[in-house]
Amino acid sequence: MIAGLARPTDAELLRRLHDEHAAALWGFAVRLLGGDEAAAQDVVQETLLRAWQHPAVLDPETASIRGWLFTVARRIVIDQRRREHRRPEVVTARPPEPTAADPTEPLADRAVVLDALRTLSAEHRAVLLECYFRGASVAQAAATLGIAEGTVKSRTHYALRALRTALVEQGGWA
Repeated sequence: MIAGLARPTDAELLRRLHDEHAAALWGFAVRLLGGDEAAAQDVVQETLLRAWQHPAVLDPETASIRGWLFTVARRIVIDQRRREHRRPEVVTARPPEPTAADPTEPLADRAVVLDALRTLSAEHRAVLLECYFRGASVAQAAATLGIAEGTVKSRTHYALRALRTALVEQGGWA
């Protein structure tokens, strides 16, 4: 491991690694990134994280720690540049136009709801038709269906639960 430490803890190892190499790595990254100090700090952090994830490379007897760190930092910068060239960031004063809604989506939703409604009992369908599709109040639905208002309320409750269950079974709706 790093010279001078016998079996260091992860925290000690990272602290020592940072103290010995971070400033030099940062300067190297700033030069590679054309003076972008914030991006250089990100490169240093990523480099040290990779060193921590691969503790075998920190053994000075098998490899040069500093050389490995600089190589990793250089590769991180190269990878960032490649990503930027593949998908360059576009800065604009105007946000992109909203996408148009799919005109077939409401038709598909309607078909799924109709199929789910067909699974309900006639009483449950009737109460939902009056209350939700025709917009009737509880009193109006009770008068139209010839049942008590309390019955309209309870049937509506159980009809909605059954409808939700049917929708989940048919299309994965929640």
